[in-house]
Amino acid sequence: MAEGSDFRHWDELIPDALGLIFSKLSLQEKLTVIPMVCKSWAKAVMGPYCWQELDIEEWSSRRQLDDVDRMLQILINRSGGSLRKLCVSGLHNTSIFFSIADHAGSLRTLRLPRSNISDGVAEQIAGRLCAVTFLDLSYCDEISACGLEFIGKNCKALVGMCRNLHPLHTAGLLAPDDEARAIAATMPKLNHLEMAYHTLSTKSLMTILSSCPDLEFLDLRGCWDIRLEDKLVAEKFPKLRVLGPLVRDVYERNEWDEFSDYSYVSDDLAWDLSADYFDDGCSYDDPWDDEGRLEGLELRFYEGIDDDNGAFGWPPSP
Repeated sequence: MAEGSDFRHWDELIPDALGLIFSKLSLQEKLTVIPMVCKSWAKAVMGPYCWQELDIEEWSSRRQLDDVDRMLQILINRSGGSLRKLCVSGLHNTSIFFSIADHAGSLRTLRLPRSNISDGVAEQIAGRLCAVTFLDLSYCDEISACGLEFIGKNCKALVGMCRNLHPLHTAGLLAPDDEARAIAATMPKLNHLEMAYHTLSTKSLMTILSSCPDLEFLDLRGCWDIRLEDKLVAEKFPKLRVLGPLVRDVYERNEWDEFSDYSYVSDDLAWDLSADYFDDGCSYDDPWDDEGRLEGLELRFYEGIDDDNGAFGWPPSP
């Protein structure tokens, strides 16, 4: 760069500024591309600003459970307590829920569908999820009304709740409306509620509506016992939009933008990342590829980024 130029080197930006820029990139790029560009970029991508929003829900639904746990633990550690949004599917190891809770001081959006979170775990971690405003526990079969009650009593800021069930798990069940009553009793600030395929009664639903006056969206798909009159809903709850009970062929999800600063947008993670390749502080020279799309791409995680001897051979900053 010519002397006296008005332009500055990228490596003259402070790591926090670079981290905020890199946070706009996909998870794949942050893990596999940015660390190999130059020393200053590698240092920035190791900072917490790149990891405030972690959305690996789509990727995790197609991977081995142990690999998902290991990947998530590494990403949580990188967030350094600044985690604001976490979306991941199928967590099964109890310890990972405690790790999430330990880093939940700034957490606002938490999606854990198809996970094995239990009532006992919910009781122990709910107090540390007090900042969460949106929670998704859909298809979590190990949790019940008791666990939801622990969450509702501790998560006072909660305004969005997803508790959808799988129709194959609820077909023929004659279970009482315990979950509906727990939600009504402990989550009065809700304005977004999803309870698809619950064995809800009309009476328990009216309890929810009476207890949650700010409710604006309600998903009742597959709740076949519900009997709601459109005229009654329009008169008594003019702000409320109800989806179901009849199941539609196409369901367009409300973006969470209107309820939270952190909208739900899935990254394209159609790439094969094995936990065996993924470990901070190590370098791996074996190429890995997903159907030829990443042929020859090496996954490296550098440590010693303060080494001024150039031992790792970073190219100059772009």
